[in-house]
Amino acid sequence: MSVIIALAALALLMLAAYRGYSVILFAPIAALGAVLLTDPSAVAPAFTGVFMEKMVGFIKLYFPVFLLGAVFGKLIELSGFSRSIVAAAIRVFGTGRAMLVIVLVCALLTYGGVSLFVVVFAVYPFAAEMFRQSNIPKRLIPATIALGAFSFTMDALPGTPQIQNIIPTTFFNTTAWAAPWLGLIGSLFVLGVGMLYLRRQLGKALRAGEGYGTELRNEPETPDDIKLPSPLLAVAPLILVGVANLLFTHWIPELYGKTHSLQLAGMAAPLQTDVSKLTAIWAVQAALLLGILLVLISAFGVIREKLAEGTKAAVGGSLLAAMNTASEYGFGAVIASLPGFLILADALKGIPNPLVNEAVTVTLLAGITGSASGGMSIALAAMSDSFIAAANAANIPLEVMHRVASMASGGMDTLPHNGAVITLLAVTGLTHREAYKDIFGITIIKTVAVFFVIGVFYTTGIV
Repeated sequence: MSVIIALAALALLMLAAYRGYSVILFAPIAALGAVLLTDPSAVAPAFTGVFMEKMVGFIKLYFPVFLLGAVFGKLIELSGFSRSIVAAAIRVFGTGRAMLVIVLVCALLTYGGVSLFVVVFAVYPFAAEMFRQSNIPKRLIPATIALGAFSFTMDALPGTPQIQNIIPTTFFNTTAWAAPWLGLIGSLFVLGVGMLYLRRQLGKALRAGEGYGTELRNEPETPDDIKLPSPLLAVAPLILVGVANLLFTHWIPELYGKTHSLQLAGMAAPLQTDVSKLTAIWAVQAALLLGILLVLISAFGVIREKLAEGTKAAVGGSLLAAMNTASEYGFGAVIASLPGFLILADALKGIPNPLVNEAVTVTLLAGITGSASGGMSIALAAMSDSFIAAANAANIPLEVMHRVASMASGGMDTLPHNGAVITLLAVTGLTHREAYKDIFGITIIKTVAVFFVIGVFYTTGIV
């Protein structure tokens, strides 16, 4: 019964998200409904001590990233930079490769260390512009961005700095470059099959006479009569964000050390900060600030009149996106504390093959929590010792365990209740009914890729 309760809570939230109801409202309802059926007396403590604690903790850490990312994306849009990049890309690649261009731009940014959420805000303005000029249905934008930002550069490509590739290093004593050949093969599989899927969906839409669409929401607001800047100037802020993010990632630990003690005159006691846990967040915030300053300096005359209204819209969008994702985070924390979730996790230990066991466990837990990093953290924290023992007994390198865990986390995590999916749809102005089907198509490809990589390892022994 406890397992049914946990799954029912997940099903309720997925249904609510898919039908367009607010996740901010239904995440606590679904989570606390499960607690009510498990232990009625625990509802109030679970709401305050688990759901709200995790939700507020997420906002504390990540809201500045959402805010700066939204402002950066809006300025890229208002300045005409997005249209300039699109015009240059169409001249070089033609309208027939719009999807591939967007996928590669997203991949470049995420592999450069830019947060997935920031990529959504930054890429959407010129993705919308490029799809409109190429007459590709707007409903395919989320799946295209998901393929570029939420898949192979997030967890498969060796060396990616995304957290989904970093978490396994602490459990398996590996590096971000673990199993480089398997990671590269898995990346090519996801990219190749994903592009075939998107081209197939585009072909079906064009045969049906479907164009970009009309009466759409959250459309870019670049004036039609704006004088487009040089493509090199237009792309400079994106490059600056990626490079600065890498540089600040190295500089911040050198400046502050692993921990930092802050003592101001009005403080009763010093404030101790674990810098190692905040380096990535501080780095992307600093990088986005530089990107915003560059756009303001280089295009202030163009965006001055719409700056006030544009930034208001960006702030509103970032608040909604951050609250949606934070609610998801709180929901996952509550579900992970229920006995039904623990029963499911224990039952998965019975799968005999170490790699398949790890892949299925991480995939299911990431799907239930709606978080790649959350599901993988829970799985590895609870079962990494048994994974390592089984791998050693079967002579499986821990690098392979790392790569499989990382790739598995980025599969079913993108179910309808996933925070990144909800953010992506909110930013693009689309609903689950309009666009989620194709996001799910990419999700299936990502999930299959994990077992494809396992098959490659057992067939060839390549690492």
